[in-house]
Amino acid sequence: MESDALRKLSILAILVAAAALLAGARLPPHGPLPQPRPDAEATASPAPLPEKTEPLAPEDVPAPQPKPDVKPETPATNQPSAPTEPAKPEQAKPQPAEPMQGPPLPPGGLESPKTPAEENKPPAEQTLEEQQLTIEPESDAEHAECNAALRALGVVFKETPRIDDGNGCGIDKPIIVSEALPGIKLNPEATIRCPAALALARWIKESVIPAASAALPEQGRLTTVNQATAYMCRLRNGAQTGKISEHARGNAVDIASFHFEKGEDVAIRSRREDSTLTGAFQRTVSAAGCLYFTTVLDPESDAAHETHFHLDVMERKGGYRYCH
Repeated sequence: MESDALRKLSILAILVAAAALLAGARLPPHGPLPQPRPDAEATASPAPLPEKTEPLAPEDVPAPQPKPDVKPETPATNQPSAPTEPAKPEQAKPQPAEPMQGPPLPPGGLESPKTPAEENKPPAEQTLEEQQLTIEPESDAEHAECNAALRALGVVFKETPRIDDGNGCGIDKPIIVSEALPGIKLNPEATIRCPAALALARWIKESVIPAASAALPEQGRLTTVNQATAYMCRLRNGAQTGKISEHARGNAVDIASFHFEKGEDVAIRSRREDSTLTGAFQRTVSAAGCLYFTTVLDPESDAAHETHFHLDVMERKGGYRYCH
């Protein structure tokens, strides 16, 4: 019991001595103050209201330098903002895709240039305008020589100014024939080139007249050769596309019928199976035509020539002739 009482008295004495020491101790008048962090001012307290805030001196605030073509933005708060991507220039925005086009038009051009498909069209698929043809020039010397041959045969004709209807249609030195031979009218008169008129005159003189005298003597003298077409600006057979007709160059004439002093006209029609002398006459003059013309098409050729002879002087390589 005495030991417990002594222990308690010892502990009490120690506590009283410690309290006396603490009471007599003195603290320094000014202790060390903590140094604020650079951003402590911003984070320690909420931002003061604008109307009570004193603005910093201009020399303490670095003015931001704006980027080219970009307006400077005023931050809403003093808090640092997250890094953002640089603004893209206006022209960098994707534009709507435009339809693909061909090469640029020439200055002042209103029409697009031809596509390769148009340029590579075969003549059979081209219109007269697309072929871009020109009129064939004629030699003055050859024309004068041809005119002299016509006069020697007694052909009645007159010269006429150059014809140019565009797209290659025309005749450099045209003539108008009113009589194919003396006393034999060409009805209606025909505008053609001299070489075609010369071939027509020789064919009538050397083949048609002798064949008519042998086959149709009772009909008397040949007085008129009726032609259906001479010069005309068109494609072959009047088609929309294809090669130009020799009529458009003044090289062709279509013969529809022969008129004699007596009897009926001998009209050109299909006579392959005609066993009469009239049939023999037509087949004879058709075959003889290839002696004078480079092309002869008759009613047996195709449907486009069922009612006439087509005769032309088209020049081909090697002197080739087409007669049907």
